[in-house]
Amino acid sequence: MVERHYFWVVGLVVSMFAAVACSGSSSDGDTIIVFAASSLTDVFGQIEAEFEANNPGVDVIVSLGGSSSLREQIRAGAPVDVFASANEEIVASLADEGLLFGAATVFATNSLTIAVPAENPGAVTSVGDLEREELLVGLCGAAVPCGELALSALDSLNVEPSIDTNEPDVRALITKIELGELDVGIVYETDVLASEFATAISLGGEAFDTNYPIATLADAPNSNGAQDFVDFVVSAEGMSILSSFGFGAST
Repeated sequence: MVERHYFWVVGLVVSMFAAVACSGSSSDGDTIIVFAASSLTDVFGQIEAEFEANNPGVDVIVSLGGSSSLREQIRAGAPVDVFASANEEIVASLADEGLLFGAATVFATNSLTIAVPAENPGAVTSVGDLEREELLVGLCGAAVPCGELALSALDSLNVEPSIDTNEPDVRALITKIELGELDVGIVYETDVLASEFATAISLGGEAFDTNYPIATLADAPNSNGAQDFVDFVVSAEGMSILSSFGFGAST
């Protein structure tokens, strides 16, 4: 059964405890709770379905959001088995705090791109157009990986964007672009690839990439299931699914 949720910290913690309680004891092994970056929405939906098909009776609950927000929820005590982030530093900080079981594994890469609504009403042709004050320009917030990377990219390209909104995660940003509420934004290539209502425009010759690490949590309610899920993500089958959604292979 596919379940995807966006929660505030307190609401999510309560909901996750309820999910564990309803599934029986953690030794039953029938529920695996996964926190994943919002840019993994589509691909983890497929990975979830394939993993459950290979493991009858197992229910993977995937909760999605900005990587930094998910980290704070883990710090607040959310009972999580697996964390897949769009930023290595975020996962490394959890490791430093003793909240991970073992080392994280980089399982995929992604790149930034300019995104516009399919019909490109703002006539955007290059990254310099993000400086045009008449356009509605959106980025992810600086606290989340897509925003941090976008601001770094724009700085290196000597572009000062005329920002109208900073969204909490990349899924919220691409949705506003798809709906025509924004003329242009910077998202991941996979977000545009998965969209029927947005078009990609290259940032330029330089690639702006991010790595995606995945790890099990030290206090995972279902530690065995967590490791099984991570093993599947990094397996040949998992890598094939990631590639089909446009993610690059880890090196």
